[in-house]
Amino acid sequence: MFMKMSANGEEAAVPLFETKGTKGNAAYKVFSLTIFLGIVSIWVYRLICIPRTGRYAWIGMFVAELMFGMYWIITQSVRWNVVFRHPFKHRLSSRYEDKLPTVDIFVCTADPILEPPSMVISTVLSVMSYNYPPEKLSVYLSDDGGSELTFYALLEASNFSKYWIPFCKKFKVEPRSPQAYFAQNIDMNHLKFAHEFSNIKKLYEDMKSRIDSAVEKGCISNEIKGQHRGFSEWNSKVTKKDHQSIVQILIDGWNPNAVDIEGNKLPTLVYLSREKRPGWAHNFKAGSMNALIRVSSQISNAPIILNLDCDMYANDPDTIRDALCFFMDEKKGHQISYVQYPQRFSNITKNDIYSNGFCVILKIELAGIDGFGGTLYGGTGCFHRRVSLCGNKYSKDHRFELHNVESNKKDETVQELEGACKPLANCDYENDTQWGKEMGLVYGCPVEDVVTGLTIQCRGWKPVYHNPTKDAFLGIAPTTLDIALIQFKRWSEGMFQIFFSKYCPFIYGHGKINLGAQMGYCVYLLWAPVSLPTLYYVVIPALGLLHGVPLFPEVSSLWFLPFVYVFAAKTIYSLIEDLNCGDTLKGWWNLQRMWAIRRITSFLFAFIDTIIWKLGFFPTSFSVTAKVVDDDVLKRYQQEIMEFGTSSNMFTIIATIAVLNLFSFGWGFKNVVFGTTTRELEQFIPQMTISGLLVDKYNFVLI
Repeated sequence: MFMKMSANGEEAAVPLFETKGTKGNAAYKVFSLTIFLGIVSIWVYRLICIPRTGRYAWIGMFVAELMFGMYWIITQSVRWNVVFRHPFKHRLSSRYEDKLPTVDIFVCTADPILEPPSMVISTVLSVMSYNYPPEKLSVYLSDDGGSELTFYALLEASNFSKYWIPFCKKFKVEPRSPQAYFAQNIDMNHLKFAHEFSNIKKLYEDMKSRIDSAVEKGCISNEIKGQHRGFSEWNSKVTKKDHQSIVQILIDGWNPNAVDIEGNKLPTLVYLSREKRPGWAHNFKAGSMNALIRVSSQISNAPIILNLDCDMYANDPDTIRDALCFFMDEKKGHQISYVQYPQRFSNITKNDIYSNGFCVILKIELAGIDGFGGTLYGGTGCFHRRVSLCGNKYSKDHRFELHNVESNKKDETVQELEGACKPLANCDYENDTQWGKEMGLVYGCPVEDVVTGLTIQCRGWKPVYHNPTKDAFLGIAPTTLDIALIQFKRWSEGMFQIFFSKYCPFIYGHGKINLGAQMGYCVYLLWAPVSLPTLYYVVIPALGLLHGVPLFPEVSSLWFLPFVYVFAAKTIYSLIEDLNCGDTLKGWWNLQRMWAIRRITSFLFAFIDTIIWKLGFFPTSFSVTAKVVDDDVLKRYQQEIMEFGTSSNMFTIIATIAVLNLFSFGWGFKNVVFGTTTRELEQFIPQMTISGLLVDKYNFVLI
């Protein structure tokens, strides 16, 4: 048996993390079996009871219910083997405190208008302040907007970090994003703290004011440009889509003079804007990440990489140590490729009006896929093993890799190092290479993160999903309905494209990953086509009610029982599951409403666009969602008042279906009041119920 003694006598064979299954798993499997029998009974009824009147509508109902049933079977994979991970960072510290690996942190931004620089640097400052040896931290900001405004903001942040980092560590400040921290009500019990708090807050507000003022003007003054040689990279010919590679090391962590106001070392801080030229594909965020991987390999070359979106600040200062428990576990750590944390948001309202909290998805479903070894890479809040991200297949040799990787910096000056890094971020560097194919993030899909995670797993690596009690990262959720729907449209379109590509899990992952993991991926990859049976179900029963065509069994018939049981059982289970995950009753209802809306809008448009893309009519596109929130919109959002935002064809679909079901429900109710026979009433109750529920879900467009 492998044994190793630590300095304090603790056996290294004691794991650095443990995995536990969920309770009641056997009971759930029995419950799901009863639902499956109910679904099969519905299929049988549709096949043996085809009527003469409304035959084609009936067959359509069968096809829709067949699709619903098959999709439900696939969704069982995310509840069949739910597991939870528990790291022990005190064991990590006792064994490896002197041998902790270096960590590179990548923060990505793309537009200084949609993603304000003051927000971006708060994320940067939050990760610079981790409870981790600063000499082992390197932070890289990738600016795909190529903006001198973002560079200026990072330059300001590099100076402010000399005050912010020691303040955070001295008073154990949390969260360590200054924007989030100063938005709180701070207790001023101690005089010394109150004094230092006032000073640091003033420094932050002055810095933020200077940055916001520069952004509002849209340019940097000549006086400021004279403060740093990096501004010479920008001239009148530089535009967002046409500029050279820019690499600037703002804090040289290897320089003995790179210290904070208390004389402690500062993390390395690097600005990168890869080359952009007309006619060259830049591959969106995947291209940005791949440039970061190459540039960082020349500067710090850390074996562990954390990547974050610019709006996802670090909420827990000990997250790095938690993640390292998985990578450095003596028995299982060498096979772990990445550790994915959930994407949570700081601005979710009590009842989550747009259902952006993803309570069940984050707590149950992603943990269920993890149970089959198929953790999804979510594109942010993810720690990677560099060698797995660079295309290497799993090998037991990687057991020693965390301690042996060294920086390539050597004795080069900052200017020499910057010059050596620039070609790595040039447009033509990837020509005739495997970057974007077998190396780095995969190109050609709007959700490059998901397909990249799949390819890593198919090379033999085992990722894990960790959902800690304390949120590791917090971002900003959409505050208007249109942005929320556009975001889901982008996700579902990109994931459906994966299903249509060579990376379909059932094909690419066959024989490489567990069948449960393949099914787990497809729960999300098939969001878009689920729009079709949903659209049929919200339209045809209502039309059938208006034309007097029954599409369900009579209430008194035994065939009605499977319909009632499947609907009631799934609804009640959904309610219990959501409440157990921390949601409210109203929040659960908002979730049901938003799924009904997403399926006939975001998912439907995603399905149509994917089919058009597959036919070759237009290429894949990527849109950045705005992180700027109007004060009035924010106030209404906090009051949980539905905000439509800009006009959209999606709202036309919702309104049309709402009006249709309102009329059909009214027509059915009129027939009940004015003399419908008992048998006719029994025939149309199910359709009236569907119309009534839909009117309730879509009533916000009717008010």
